[in-house]
Amino acid sequence: MDTLSRRTFLRKSGLAIGFAPAVTAGCVSFITPRVRAAAPGPNDRVRVGLIGSGGMGRGDLATFFLSPEVDCPVLCDVDDKMLAAGVKLVEEKRGKKPETVKDFRRVLDRSDVDVVLVATPDHWHALPTVLACQAGKDVYVEKPLATTIDEGRAMLTAAQKHSRIVQMGTQWRSGVHWREAVEFVRSGKLGKVGLVRGWAYHDWLGDVGNPPDGNPPPGVDYDMWLGPAPLRPFNPNRFHFNFRWFWDYAGGLMTDWGVHLINIMLWAMGPQPPRTVSSTGGKFVLKDNSETPDTQIAVYEFPTYSLVWEHKVGVGLGLNSRPWGISFTGSEGTLIVTDSEWEIISEPKKKSLESKKHSGSGDSRPAHVRNFLDCVKSRHAPVENLAVGHHVSTVAHLGNVAFRSASRIFWDPERERVLDNPVADELIGVKYRKPWKLPYSKRA
Repeated sequence: MDTLSRRTFLRKSGLAIGFAPAVTAGCVSFITPRVRAAAPGPNDRVRVGLIGSGGMGRGDLATFFLSPEVDCPVLCDVDDKMLAAGVKLVEEKRGKKPETVKDFRRVLDRSDVDVVLVATPDHWHALPTVLACQAGKDVYVEKPLATTIDEGRAMLTAAQKHSRIVQMGTQWRSGVHWREAVEFVRSGKLGKVGLVRGWAYHDWLGDVGNPPDGNPPPGVDYDMWLGPAPLRPFNPNRFHFNFRWFWDYAGGLMTDWGVHLINIMLWAMGPQPPRTVSSTGGKFVLKDNSETPDTQIAVYEFPTYSLVWEHKVGVGLGLNSRPWGISFTGSEGTLIVTDSEWEIISEPKKKSLESKKHSGSGDSRPAHVRNFLDCVKSRHAPVENLAVGHHVSTVAHLGNVAFRSASRIFWDPERERVLDNPVADELIGVKYRKPWKLPYSKRA
């Protein structure tokens, strides 16, 4: 990409500002403060409405409750069992029973909700986030940004247009040892970094079987669970946790785990868009009714380096004898980082680096949520604001676009289009089931 087009990309995406202080732990002064009358002040309580009271939603809400100023007046879920578990959590942590609803729009209608926490399946990330921004709410939304690049763009547009604080829940961006590793890569001490690899080998994931279609469980509003996704018979494997392995609702491990690791890789390497992406893989091991690949390798050509992502299920011996991690290979040495440590390995024939291990910093989710709450009050952009989150999610989605179209794709980051490949380019957009419509979508 030439200098002019790269500048245009950065300006349009917001990354020119959003990435500039990327290794700073505090809020990024990226949004011009325009505080609504009801915006919380520095010492005010923050009232959170939870949309999606499953395991991830309750885990996020419990993390929010570590901050004493947080209340939760309302929970939303389409499953009565999930609602009951959420109510129990709020009662245990705050000593009072929240109201419950099954239609997320009833959360957005409320004047006693300042922040919306979106922890639904991926296909329900975009619309609640966009409508929450329109309703004057700030949003903490789980990763990735929906199921397509177009949805992510609509979410970013909504956040910018309505001056909302929106954080994507990729919590490693707030982790101390992750930041230390990123700073080391950026320091230049590794020399010229030409290859970055991320991998996830999961021996805890296996065959989920082939259960028949049937009726949804009692207490579940299945039509609302589907929402904008295509109308299909209920199948237990397409519901709750396993929704991740079906294209209607998510993007498999490429977006479920890939977003976390790609986030760190792009943080260290800077806000360049990829030029080309190719991917190979398939269902080589699993015999169940899931759709996404159990084995996948995606190769990205960036202007100054190559990035490789790979995942495999059913085995736990990954690259560098680690089940998952990230490596940055430079001319002077390699840096490997996981959740438990980061390690420098010097090139054997060079002596410019000392091989050394550094300890991890523990769970970074509390710091990530704290960063978001501080920014809700200051009206500065959080560390994983949607300019950053959309860029990270886009790179992950492009790996799946290349895989599903069985082609090497050439990416135009300014127009967010795949060049000369209608099959791949169609996967950038999304088709919503009526009557659902996504505001600000260019290709819905």
